[in-house]
This record gives sequence, structure tokens and C-alpha cells, in this order.
Amino acid sequence: MEQQSAYLNLIGLATRAGKCTFGEEQIVKEIQVRKSKLVLIASDIGDQTRKKLTDKCTYYRIPFYYVADRDTLSQAVGRSGRVAVSIHEQGFAKKLAALLDDNIRG
Repeated sequence: MEQQSAYLNLIGLATRAGKCTFGEEQIVKEIQVRKSKLVLIASDIGDQTRKKLTDKCTYYRIPFYYVADRDTLSQAVGRSGRVAVSIHEQGFAKKLAALLDDNIRG
């Protein structure tokens, strides 16, 4: 559980640092121009949105992870109704990926 709160805290920090983007269309644009370094997708996202984001990430080779539900993700970023977050700073993306990889294994 502490690893989950660690990655959620890091998402909040990245948001406050201005290194995140929200909104399906804006995230897709960032993926296409390769500004996005990592995409975090809520586990309870709708099927169409999930397919759209994962297909774009796969095609453009942007790593993505399924994370907590939309309420937890929204709380971490301090904005309601968020189902996906694009991280566009390499340092945050690397650290989040490491934490999430540990979380999956652990």
C-alpha cells in the first residue's frame, strides 16, 4: 500500500510542477507529437477511451500503465473526473514507471 501512495504522491507532485496533461483529446495530441513520456490510465475507464488511448500509446511506443480507479487518480491530481494523465517530463515518467513496475511485481 505504501508503494501505491508513493506513486500517487509523485503524480500529485508532477501535476503541481506543471508536467501533466489531462483530457482525452489533449493526451492523444501529446502522444502523436511524442511530447508524452508516460500515460496513466484509470482502471475503471470506459472501453472506447481505453482502446483509443492504448492503441495510440502502442502505435507511438509511449509506455502506459493502468493505475487506481478514477476517484483515486482524480484525488491524486487534485481535479475531479480525471480518467487519464499524460506525464511529459522524462524524470517524472521514469520514476513513476519504476514505482509502478515495483507495485506490479510486489
